[in-house]
Amino acid sequence: MTTVVPDAPAATLSDAWRRCVGTGRLNLALRQDYQDSLAVVQREIGFRHVRGHGLLSDDVGIHRPYDAAGHRGTRYAFTYADQVLDAWLAQGIRPFLELGFMPSALASGEQTVFWWKGNVTPPRDHREWAALVQAVLRHAIDRYGLEEVRRWPVEVWNEPNLVQFWEGASQEAYLRLYEVTAAAVKEVDADLQVGGPAISPGADEWWAPFAEFVERRDVPVDFVSFHAYTSGPAQHVPFGTYQTLRHPRNLLDQFAAPAKLLAGTRLEGLPAHVTEFSTSYRPDNPVHDTAYQAASLAPVLSEGGDLVDSFSYWTFCDVFEEENVPTSVFHGGFGMLGHRQLRKPVFHLYAFMARMGGDVLHRGLDHLVTRDGGGRVTVLAWQPVGGTDDASEADRHELRLSVPVGGAAVRRASVHRSRVNDDEGNAFSAWRHLGRPASPTARQLDLLHEASVPGRSHTSLEVSGGRVDLALTLARHEVTLVEIDPVHDETPSWLDDARILGREHSREQDRAGEVS
Repeated sequence: MTTVVPDAPAATLSDAWRRCVGTGRLNLALRQDYQDSLAVVQREIGFRHVRGHGLLSDDVGIHRPYDAAGHRGTRYAFTYADQVLDAWLAQGIRPFLELGFMPSALASGEQTVFWWKGNVTPPRDHREWAALVQAVLRHAIDRYGLEEVRRWPVEVWNEPNLVQFWEGASQEAYLRLYEVTAAAVKEVDADLQVGGPAISPGADEWWAPFAEFVERRDVPVDFVSFHAYTSGPAQHVPFGTYQTLRHPRNLLDQFAAPAKLLAGTRLEGLPAHVTEFSTSYRPDNPVHDTAYQAASLAPVLSEGGDLVDSFSYWTFCDVFEEENVPTSVFHGGFGMLGHRQLRKPVFHLYAFMARMGGDVLHRGLDHLVTRDGGGRVTVLAWQPVGGTDDASEADRHELRLSVPVGGAAVRRASVHRSRVNDDEGNAFSAWRHLGRPASPTARQLDLLHEASVPGRSHTSLEVSGGRVDLALTLARHEVTLVEIDPVHDETPSWLDDARILGREHSREQDRAGEVS
């Protein structure tokens, strides 16, 4: 069956899919591998904001109380923070400021999270916390300008509904922290954007109390934020994790849920930001490295902008140390880029999206068709995939489209196809064939980079009635991008490619010799 793609645009393609991306803790931005990876991501995709943990943690070193030589007070040191923010802005990406975790000298307890020990207890003095928040924002305004900093969303904490991230998962303590923080932010400048509660999946019971609290106490909220994952409980193995996965469309259901739950409250209609999303919430699950990851998220990138204002892939690269230093170049890390800038299939999904046009002509369960201002039509297609309890994907998937190209005067169209699947554009697959070397040699790294390049093909098709018939066969777990351009043929009449090797000319000479 052929799907006829309309010629008239049905919508404008939302850029919610690239308004934000996640990152490891901010201290890691001081590393060269991190900055090299960000440069690749920005060059080929171009995210607007970046969000990560640890801005206020000890390893960034902002909060520095002192009591010596008769002097007592707090110094705010921005030596590292400036380097991080300067580097981000220089690469065209703005911070989505997550306020956390607690500086140890301000913490009320000793509970920490992650290998790098981010403190997750409330402040022992909320006034000192407010002063810290204001010092950070005022320094940023002094350094980058008020209009710039007004474009940085300020999110209060991370997943306070989980005991791992907030002592006792105390809702009362979080609401107090949110109120104090929001007031401190607005005291610096009323137009700074503040929001939360940055809750994890499965915490819908937090929405009603949060909405009721901020309305009753007239607390500022400019946006709501939350997270979305599809994985089940962790099944641990040494230096790795396996998990069950729900159907990928469950992510879209999670995106849509808060708007329904907040209907009729003061928070109804506020911008909604998914500040973390992926399949697995574990940084050591190999699903992140696979072509399945790309195929499963393709419909999410296609449709997610209809539901939320941004959804932030967690994370842009594998420079990430929540579960200690990775033990292997591929280790199931969150990143769309592995170490040494090894492109994973999901990176190519995002890079394909970055090449799509602005006008949406058609969307289906296995494709997205767009057109840009120059008449180029782009087709993103993918094999629909399921979760753990669904049937295994077939070895191939067929898609037929009738695509509008140019006008009646166009006779041919060039077709450029890029594809990633279980075998093509897949460094993880090549790594397995190499015997999974934990620390690849220089030659092995070269082979992995070569294997990470998408499969490419080029052809041209006849245009009939302003349309091209496109028949696509996708391999297992494939995501493919097809770029279709109207051809305005400039071939001189005397050129004959059949004569490039001289064979046609030789045959003519032979026939002439036989006659004579």
